Amino acid sequence: MSAEILINATPMETRVALIDQGLLQEIYIERRNRKGPVGNIYMGKVVRVMPGMQAAFVDIGLERAAFIHAQDITTLDKEGFEEHDDQQKDIQIGSLLREGQMLVVQVVKEPIASKGARLTTHLSIASRYLVHMPRDRHLGISQRIENEEERERLKSLIESCVEKSGLENATGFILRTAAEGVSEEEVLADIKFLQKLWSAVLKRMQGSDEIRPLYQDLVLYIRAMRDLFDPETQSIRVDDKKTFDEVLDFCTNFIPETVSRVEYYKGERPLFDLYSVDDEIQKALSKTVKLKSGGNLVIDQNEAMTTIDVNTGTFLGSRNQDETIFKTNLEAAKASARQMKVRNLGGIIILDFIDMVNEEHRRQVIRTLLKALEKDPVHTMVTELSDLGLVEMTRKRNRESLGQMLCHECPTCDGRGTVKTPETVCYEVFREILRVAKAYENDSILVMASQEVVDRLLDEDSAMVADMEELVSKNIRFQVEQMYHTEQFDVVLS
Repeated sequence: MSAEILINATPMETRVALIDQGLLQEIYIERRNRKGPVGNIYMGKVVRVMPGMQAAFVDIGLERAAFIHAQDITTLDKEGFEEHDDQQKDIQIGSLLREGQMLVVQVVKEPIASKGARLTTHLSIASRYLVHMPRDRHLGISQRIENEEERERLKSLIESCVEKSGLENATGFILRTAAEGVSEEEVLADIKFLQKLWSAVLKRMQGSDEIRPLYQDLVLYIRAMRDLFDPETQSIRVDDKKTFDEVLDFCTNFIPETVSRVEYYKGERPLFDLYSVDDEIQKALSKTVKLKSGGNLVIDQNEAMTTIDVNTGTFLGSRNQDETIFKTNLEAAKASARQMKVRNLGGIIILDFIDMVNEEHRRQVIRTLLKALEKDPVHTMVTELSDLGLVEMTRKRNRESLGQMLCHECPTCDGRGTVKTPETVCYEVFREILRVAKAYENDSILVMASQEVVDRLLDEDSAMVADMEELVSKNIRFQVEQMYHTEQFDVVLS
């Protein structure tokens, strides 16, 4: 076991990092004032039907109207279950929805840039081992479980458990990857839990016809325990006592085998500093990624696609040019797969390897890339290596990339680059205050920053500042430094 889950919880945000073999593999961030809606179920109102696009806009109470395509709208039979008919694909959006209609929908993709959230009426609720589809009769098993004997066992198990629960032919379930090796008792417990959740959603549906949330997914640190933990996870380390207690309570009730691995981190050094997570985040916001060999990746993310260019850089090799290129491409294949996960790159991705003449080298590079992508929780499709040394990929996008979440377009360079948002810098200021407060005994702290950062600290984030002063038991003062740019600040004793 080498994987570790780190949970950094502060009053303003929660960050979860997955570490494997000592390296950051995935990072998730949830801010207190901007929680992602993916997985939430809403009672929404159709505000506009667009026959030309076979889609509609639905108001679910978010800043922008959400989007639903005709293919994501399911029709129900007399018993209230989804109809699976190929002819459904040809039904026009105008026959399915009308303006002003109330509609129960689920968010499958969060708002990204100027686009609203993506919706579906194919509802599902996840637990540790199961995905419950209350309007479907399908029973399935995760494709990531490859052992045929285990698949057969699980198929018989879920059929038996559904029958024992009195739900035979009445509801749908999919066994998740985490269900590999699971017992009948655990599956039955999950079915019972999911049935209670769905009953609560049904009760909320019967209320008044107004736009409102019907079901909200778990908070980030609980979702992390549900989705990220596997038998290879060595430890779960949490640096906040309240969050630790909630995680431990959840594990005790739903994942008892993890209890012994949950730790409350009390060290003086910040948890993410201990594993260099913040350094890795900074690197993930850069265009250039240095490889150990001396080569590098240049990653350009834009609206249409993301390109990853492989360069030999300063790597000269020790034998010949072909061997140098081969070794660089092998290292780049592993590094690219990791960067896709850390940065949460989605959509079309073009990976430009250095041209290789040797066919065996080309095959080995592709095999290395595919192997590195095996543990990626996000579905990825990879094409063969082209004659030009290009690999075309698509990686499912359901939330903002790391760069989109932490940065915005730079007004100084007219959108050609990015800088951190004042919000992101404010949170860095808060983390630095916590670090300084732990290290030194004094009554007051002075924060020197740019005008826009100080303005935000005194306005939108003033409540957080008050919470922070109470948390560290120190007076926090602010000073504008006109020469500082947005990302520059200092936290000093005063």
